[in-house]
Amino acid sequence: MAGDTITSTEYIQHHLTNWTYGKHPDGHWGFAHSAQEATEMGFWAIHVDSMIWSIFLGAVFIFMFSRAAKTMTAGVPGGFQNFIEWVVDFVNENVRGSFSAKNDLVAPLALTIFFWVLLMNLMDLVPVDLIPRIAQEIGAAFGADPHHVYFKVVPTTDPNITFGMALGIFILMLYYSIKMKGLGGFFGELAFQPFGKWGMPANLLLEGISLISKPVSLALRLFGNLYAGEMIFILIALLYSGGIIWGTLGGFLQLGWAIFHILIIFLQAFIFMVLTIVYLDMAHQEHH
Repeated sequence: MAGDTITSTEYIQHHLTNWTYGKHPDGHWGFAHSAQEATEMGFWAIHVDSMIWSIFLGAVFIFMFSRAAKTMTAGVPGGFQNFIEWVVDFVNENVRGSFSAKNDLVAPLALTIFFWVLLMNLMDLVPVDLIPRIAQEIGAAFGADPHHVYFKVVPTTDPNITFGMALGIFILMLYYSIKMKGLGGFFGELAFQPFGKWGMPANLLLEGISLISKPVSLALRLFGNLYAGEMIFILIALLYSGGIIWGTLGGFLQLGWAIFHILIIFLQAFIFMVLTIVYLDMAHQEHH
């Protein structure tokens, strides 16, 4: 697609536009045929590609770990079992080191978050034109204009996905804060810290901002890092349309960035998991 007769701006915009389903300005529901139509659909539009890939990769996670559980042996373990056991031990160590309360939900939640986010992040290593090109060919077979076929493959470059996960964590934070401390205790932490009862307005402002900033920063950190990585891959792909010399340079740049980006992919999954554990630990702690 980098070599098609479209401008660099159109190429970048096409790769950054989700396959969107929503309500058109005239009232009918359907798929967007341009980035502008996708924007006009507003808040209730659905990014179909993000939903497909996030659900599919979640199913991959469930399949891998269920298969490992069914085939686990007490004898000499195979490579796959060793890998799964290493991941589980790695997550358990982080839970033991960061979570001081007792809650049987936290470790499975941390494992799910780490591996699911990791799988979604790993999609950033798929060549940027490969799956979108396949989607275009399928769309053309059904009579669609290839330039109006959008298909993003990295769910964590979609803020709807990252904010959705962060919102789930935020709801758990509120639930356990109220469950462990009571509604009065939870409100007391917001109203009376750090300046005591006479500083209630300032306390509510500061603690309210601190509380809301947790899911916002959790979502934006993951989204921002993966979106930037995807953008760099797209910009490098533009070099392939500049001839042999630029194409060769683009190949080396893409390889170098992919190797470096592996660190970001694993690091962001790890950070999302650790912050989830820390936030839930804070929700379980009662301040006197």
